[in-house]
Amino acid sequence: MQRNWSGNVTFTAAAYHRPDTLEEVQAIVVAAVGAGRRVHATGSRHSFNTVAATDPDGEIVSMLGLDRVVSIDHEAMTVTVEAGIRYGELSAALHANGLALHNLPSLPHITVAGAVATATHGSGATNGNLATAVRAIELVTGDGSVLRIDSDDPRLTGAVVGLGALGIVVRITLAVEPTFDVAQTIYRNLPFDVVLDRLDGFDRLDGVMDAAYSVSLFTDYQHGVFQQVWWKGRVGVDPPAPASLLGASPAGVALHPIETVSAESCTQQLGAPGPWSDRLPHFRLGYAPSSGDELQSEFFVDRSNGPLALAAVAELANELAPLIQISEIRTVAADHLWLSGSYGRATLALHFTWIPDQTQVMAFLPRLEAALAPFEARPHWGKLTAIPPATIRGLYPRWSDFEALASELDPAGTFANPYLDDLMRR
Repeated sequence: MQRNWSGNVTFTAAAYHRPDTLEEVQAIVVAAVGAGRRVHATGSRHSFNTVAATDPDGEIVSMLGLDRVVSIDHEAMTVTVEAGIRYGELSAALHANGLALHNLPSLPHITVAGAVATATHGSGATNGNLATAVRAIELVTGDGSVLRIDSDDPRLTGAVVGLGALGIVVRITLAVEPTFDVAQTIYRNLPFDVVLDRLDGFDRLDGVMDAAYSVSLFTDYQHGVFQQVWWKGRVGVDPPAPASLLGASPAGVALHPIETVSAESCTQQLGAPGPWSDRLPHFRLGYAPSSGDELQSEFFVDRSNGPLALAAVAELANELAPLIQISEIRTVAADHLWLSGSYGRATLALHFTWIPDQTQVMAFLPRLEAALAPFEARPHWGKLTAIPPATIRGLYPRWSDFEALASELDPAGTFANPYLDDLMRR
């Protein structure tokens, strides 16, 4: 018996596997199909729902043993990696070769394949989520063969954010760029009403979120402020960190997003420049990520509705108070990946770190989701939500196309699981 990262999901399966080679993955799939069992892949298990689980009589394949950089192509500016590599190891390898990814997750502890499959993201008004870096995927299908889908194949935009429904992804090719340096400055106590105000028809929220390469706002909705603004600017590209940000001043000490927690686990702050790989994540690889003892939800709304969505959440401040540890607000550029939360629209992401009480959190989520419903909020695929599957399907214009792709690549439902059974209409 295994558990997910936060311990709120127990994985029960007839068999668990941790292969080290592609050939082992192929053999596992063939044997599972021969035994009439479904099979599903897991990565770092940094999910808060059952997206990575399988049936009690199914089989789980951990991809953590396939964690190598396969090749770096300096001419094509791509890197090909095995599915189980974590962003922390990949970013170190790329930086050592003078290269970078366009974006990184807050937690370098998560695997590339898991982040891509659920359209997880870093932050930045012009930065697409982590899945937008994909240029090709290779996956093991139900007969044990390997299928490569690249940018010449129109199915790629449907297959990248695949939720594990299409096969077991074993290799991913990502776009890279020359390495760059970032300076990270934390601002404190940015007034909530100032950020949500409009000045001469201009949303101040846009101004704040566009102020640097990556900007995150942190609030608990209790004190009328964003307690912290994490400002990450590209050295030599973005303007230097301002002395004041709409009245918020730079912190004089390093901070954790949850101010009662030690900042030891966080990446370097105080405006000190350093490699992208050591500044774009919020947390350092060698330490326990985030607060550790938590649950999470996240919702994606059209960026143009951002101020209204934040105001709607703030109306629930009293109900949020006993449940929330911190909320992070980020922007994500629009993309064309069928199941991305940012499909077809520039996005404001509202992330919630909850106390580790799933009963209370799930009881409250319908209230929060009702407040966000007018803005067609899309829930993160790997986090807690109470939104019904039929409603979720309606939030994605290409959902029917994705179902058709799943039927094409996995007609027997070999890689489906109870989570996908609830979502899919087959």
